[in-house]
Amino acid sequence: MPALVLIGAQWGDEGKGKATDLLGGAVDYVVRYQGGNNAGHTVVIGDETYALHLIPSGVLRPDCVPVIGNGVVIDPGVLLSEMAGLEARGVATGRLLVSANAHLIMPHHRALDRVTERYLGKARIGTTGRGIGPAYGDKVARTGIRVQDLLDPGILRQKLELALREKNQVLAKVYNRRKIEVDAVVEEYLGYAEKLGPHIADTSLVLDKALREGKVVLLEGSQGTLLDVDHGSYPFVTSSNPTAGGAATGAGIGPTRITRVIGIIKAYTTRVGAGPFPTELDNEVGDELRRVGGEFGVTTGRARRTGWFDAVIARYAVRVNGLTDLFLTKLDVLSGFRTIPVCVAYEIDGTRVTEMPMTQTEFHHAVPVYEELPGWEEDISKVTSFEGLPPAARDYVRALEEMSGAPISAIGVGPGRDQTLVLRDLI
Repeated sequence: MPALVLIGAQWGDEGKGKATDLLGGAVDYVVRYQGGNNAGHTVVIGDETYALHLIPSGVLRPDCVPVIGNGVVIDPGVLLSEMAGLEARGVATGRLLVSANAHLIMPHHRALDRVTERYLGKARIGTTGRGIGPAYGDKVARTGIRVQDLLDPGILRQKLELALREKNQVLAKVYNRRKIEVDAVVEEYLGYAEKLGPHIADTSLVLDKALREGKVVLLEGSQGTLLDVDHGSYPFVTSSNPTAGGAATGAGIGPTRITRVIGIIKAYTTRVGAGPFPTELDNEVGDELRRVGGEFGVTTGRARRTGWFDAVIARYAVRVNGLTDLFLTKLDVLSGFRTIPVCVAYEIDGTRVTEMPMTQTEFHHAVPVYEELPGWEEDISKVTSFEGLPPAARDYVRALEEMSGAPISAIGVGPGRDQTLVLRDLI
């Protein structure tokens, strides 16, 4: 069986958790392939709401194996806390597998993340301060500490001493912060090792075997296309590759195993943190979208910036990810607007462009060109079929589909597991 990729097609927070949960009933493995606890998914099941940060949302399905892949950076304290929280609510986490090759977020990563972000002042990127960027930096610099190192106390201490030889100098002499003690960190992380040990596995091998046995594997990205370190609105991006190309690397499977790439996209646009946002609504309309849509970060609690749908970004996401399907979420939030503007192009220094600008400067200067579409007044949260939507809502969906360049295969009309209209099967 093929592997499926599920990714965000905007700046993240598009509702990937809902989509993953919907597909979770038909897949055998759900794999988180990048990012850290700087992102999250919200899944609503009946009256219960689950906020997941590191653990793939497949954990909420009893027959699904959740996997944290090698491309993720893991804060073990956060992971164990999340596991304990789920167990306390009756959700079993014993099936969780964690890649031995995933990198660990260490105390010096968190300390440096917070202090360097403050140091940047107005030029700050908007990091969550959880150590994700510094952990990825050490990974690329080949000085990182991996999950497998928890199983060898000697190697753990050796790698930590080497890392802190430099990091403590930076903390103390550059930022006037207290040095981090090796013994305390080793003791703390060996405590994590005892609890995480049963979950550590060669997940690349596990997934290869599953695919050979005909199992369905869903690769779940965090953040979104425009936050990709290579293809996003750099430098206001995350430190990994949420795009489809990062899925094979971050899960440890070959790219030829992937046959379907599903992009999750909101019926409007949001982003968290600093950086350009052409369709942003810094007014009462934006406040209304935020209120009705519940636009606050799952992990950070930060208010999300809101704006109208951006078809330029949608087309870009379809292109760089090779999207085969779109899952449109939060269509219900737009109920009540008499007209709904959609950004169909940008004007940059007097020139109209319909594709993503090549340079950072051009993107910062992009002014949205809108097309007004008719809105609808009806509450659509209880609609159970596409044909049951108001005509204007159906026309809106079809317009976004045409502008984006990929078929819309499912539509979210509310946060619940059962509030999804499936236009064509995703598996």
